[in-house]
Amino acid sequence: MRPTSRPEGRFEQLWLPLWPLASDNLREGIYRTSRKKALDKRYIETNPDALSNLLVVDVDHDDALLRSLWERHEWLPNAVVENPLNGHAHAVWALAEPFTRTEYARRKPLAYAAAVTEGLRRSVDGDKGYSGLITKNPEHTAWDSHWVTDKLYTLDELRFWLEETGFMPPESWKKTRRKSPIGLGRNCALFETARSWAYREIRHHFGDPDGLGRSIQATAQALNQELFSEPLPVAEVDQIARSIHRWIITKSRMWTDGPAVYEATFTAMQSARGKKSGIKRRAALNALIQEVSHEH
Repeated sequence: MRPTSRPEGRFEQLWLPLWPLASDNLREGIYRTSRKKALDKRYIETNPDALSNLLVVDVDHDDALLRSLWERHEWLPNAVVENPLNGHAHAVWALAEPFTRTEYARRKPLAYAAAVTEGLRRSVDGDKGYSGLITKNPEHTAWDSHWVTDKLYTLDELRFWLEETGFMPPESWKKTRRKSPIGLGRNCALFETARSWAYREIRHHFGDPDGLGRSIQATAQALNQELFSEPLPVAEVDQIARSIHRWIITKSRMWTDGPAVYEATFTAMQSARGKKSGIKRRAALNALIQEVSHEH
């Protein structure tokens, strides 16, 4: 299949970042720039900070284009951006409705998208370590860009076809993902771990929102190195930290109500957990006593 010409204006409609990260050489770093300048770079940020509407899979095989198109007439990628030197490519599926990646209340769609993306990855045997932050720029002449379809997908639709073809990960994958998360799963795992830590850290930063932000950022970067054998890019971790910080200082009652209410709530929670733990210990002890009594 030969590269097809870009539909006029189509990519600009699908691609949302206004001030994206971009680079001509990933080893030399990625830098935020204007949308216009980014479109002249080989690599660009896939989605903006707050939204995702493109699901991208890194297909590190010399037959990446064939893998991306084979036996999937109803759920073809919108584009396959191929490296002409080795045949490796990024396969891109565009969504009809973006999902948010910021507030905790919206994390369920992200977890759902992570599972769907994992299914897409399995369907082409894509790279497990790819985070999805940076993608090959289909506008750049360094790549052969194959524009396949204008169809926009819902996550439910992609899930249906992935289940039909046996590529959608089972429910047990969620447990495995927590132990060894990949792709968007790492994003979810880091967010959940960092936000839980941040909620406890609030008590040390009342009246100092900037200090809280710096603390969350430093801890998120440390957790990224600790949790994953293949850490997320620094820029992606910074996005997660900013998301947690922004939610806390703008929407969290823990922050709004102030230190007195926070301490009272924290003490009550600790007391309730202690009582619950004591009940469990007593129940276990009684069960052990009964077991020993029956044996004798």
